Amino acid sequence: MKEDYYEILGVSKDASAAEIKKAYRKMALKYHPDKNPGDSKAEDMFKKSAEAYEVLGNQEKRAKYDRFGHQAFDGSGGFGGGGMNMDDIFSQFGDIFGGGFGGGFSGFGGGFGGGQRRAKGSNLRIRVSLNLEEIANGCEKKIKVKRKVQASGTTYKTCTTCNGTGQVTRVTNTILGRMQTASPCTTCGGSGQIIDKKPEGADAQGLVMQEETVSIKIPAGVEDGMQLKVSGKGNDAPGNGIPGDLLVAIEEKEHPSLQREGDNLHYDLYITFSEAALGTSKEIDTVTGKVRIKIEEGVQSGKILRLRGKGISSINGYGKGDLLVHVNVWTPKTLSREQKDFFERMAEDDNFQPNPEKSDKSFFEKVKDMFS
Repeated sequence: MKEDYYEILGVSKDASAAEIKKAYRKMALKYHPDKNPGDSKAEDMFKKSAEAYEVLGNQEKRAKYDRFGHQAFDGSGGFGGGGMNMDDIFSQFGDIFGGGFGGGFSGFGGGFGGGQRRAKGSNLRIRVSLNLEEIANGCEKKIKVKRKVQASGTTYKTCTTCNGTGQVTRVTNTILGRMQTASPCTTCGGSGQIIDKKPEGADAQGLVMQEETVSIKIPAGVEDGMQLKVSGKGNDAPGNGIPGDLLVAIEEKEHPSLQREGDNLHYDLYITFSEAALGTSKEIDTVTGKVRIKIEEGVQSGKILRLRGKGISSINGYGKGDLLVHVNVWTPKTLSREQKDFFERMAEDDNFQPNPEKSDKSFFEKVKDMFS
């Protein structure tokens, strides 16, 4: 089971953005590989803290994590569930360190103080439509994606502007003295390499468009609007860069008879006067197929039957929701003369007079039970 991101950074769940950033910087400086050469445990903590900050340092991702936990990113979020990549850490969070190591990090392609920065390819975005059955049980989708990949035969050479570092250093004189700043090289885009040779049909970066079938694992319990991430399935970066990611937006299709409410489902069941008085059995839809339920004689309109475990699997792994069947006794809008005569005769019959028992809950009690 994955560790809690708040515990990794040592902050409370109501910590401010500034407190989270400060805690991550403290962890990053403590466990940085340059301070702990050859220490695999320190490197592991360095990666964990970066993964935690990647989520908690982003307001939208933090909100999803607070609601769904790690399941919100399983197989997709954070850094693909496979741990942090050093290039990702340094390229995305380099500003966190603020020169705390005297001007440079030597390893892992961080691009600090002369190390080469590896460029990252652009992300791709697609939308995947899922029916309620697929959402309830989880599924795997194979999607055709057009992405840019490095063309066969493309070669690169060291960028002469930045000498392969991916950065250009500038020194300016200020009132406080000489200040040195570094920015990504505009000639190579920060990759440290430029095109040497490329085949016909490749673009200026040596990339060509290619269609690829990507397998996407959809965890049970996803919601409409939720975004998953498939690492490394976006566009390639030129040279030895890191591929971008494929961002998958979830779209929930409307079900013809079931309504979703969180992990619970609702079903409106209509029965006749006769069925309500005599009792019956009815076949209804669920996300695992049809089931037959028994309706007791004398059932009242508004009765809610709860089928436990017949709802949506929780994305947090806390079991399944329920299916709530709302019984509605259908009142005919037109009656024959014979039918009218019958109801007129029964109008004064004691057995047809409302006589609710204590066990017959009011409308407000039913609503309270439904949301409890």
